[in-house]
Amino acid sequence: MIKLNSSDNDIKLLKEKIASKVRHPFLARFIPEPTIDEDKLVILTSIMDHTNLSDVKKEQYIITTMLVQIALDTHDLVSLTEEDDDHETIRQRQLTVLAGDYYSGLYYYLLSQLDDIPMIHTLAGAIKEINELKMELYYKDVESFQEFLNGLKKIESLLIQRVASYVQKTTINDMAGEWLLAKKLLEEKQSYQEGKFSLLIDVLMNRSGIIGNSGQVIMNIEQILQSHVHRLEVTVSQLPIHFNWLKSYVHAAIHHQFNQRKIAEEG
Repeated sequence: MIKLNSSDNDIKLLKEKIASKVRHPFLARFIPEPTIDEDKLVILTSIMDHTNLSDVKKEQYIITTMLVQIALDTHDLVSLTEEDDDHETIRQRQLTVLAGDYYSGLYYYLLSQLDDIPMIHTLAGAIKEINELKMELYYKDVESFQEFLNGLKKIESLLIQRVASYVQKTTINDMAGEWLLAKKLLEEKQSYQEGKFSLLIDVLMNRSGIIGNSGQVIMNIEQILQSHVHRLEVTVSQLPIHFNWLKSYVHAAIHHQFNQRKIAEEG
């Protein structure tokens, strides 16, 4: 058990614990180990650190919530079926689905050890709502780019915000929404520019009436990133003093992930 005090060492230890939970020898032979979203882990840890929960429950809530996030992220990696898919592609898709289901089952098992039905309901409700939002965002028409961004922001931050509401610590919900949206946009932009598939950009390019070609999509994302980063810096600076470690973390991340990359691109 980790005695939380929101530090780099706590985050490292929690990542190791989560990694050990999701590590499966059979799956590891065929698909990469899942990525643990450190930014979401940091936000969750900061939330739990300021509750009156026992250290056992704090750690359990963090780990189980991150397992839910990993399961949701893994299911997003499942590629669409094509008629000419070869055997290896089909097997890879099936294993990715299996992995997502395995990670989903893990958090139910861990929560059952605490006999925590209300928390299970909180997470299950968030999963249902996130999946519904994904269906609306990616498969139904939206009227504008801003509406699309609003939906994406909800998808990225809803799980953490539901957990924060459950433990009655919603102070950082607005900051979390701004931060996680900006981070998602940056990741999708980088994936596309590196020649990798980006579901977000693919949807925007093929959604009539929103933006248009890839150049326009990237330009709009860049403009949104600049405005969001500025708004994020203001939101972070307004957090209460007891979130100083989180404030330092986010300011450093903004500098590293946004400002330095922008300088590199312009140079």
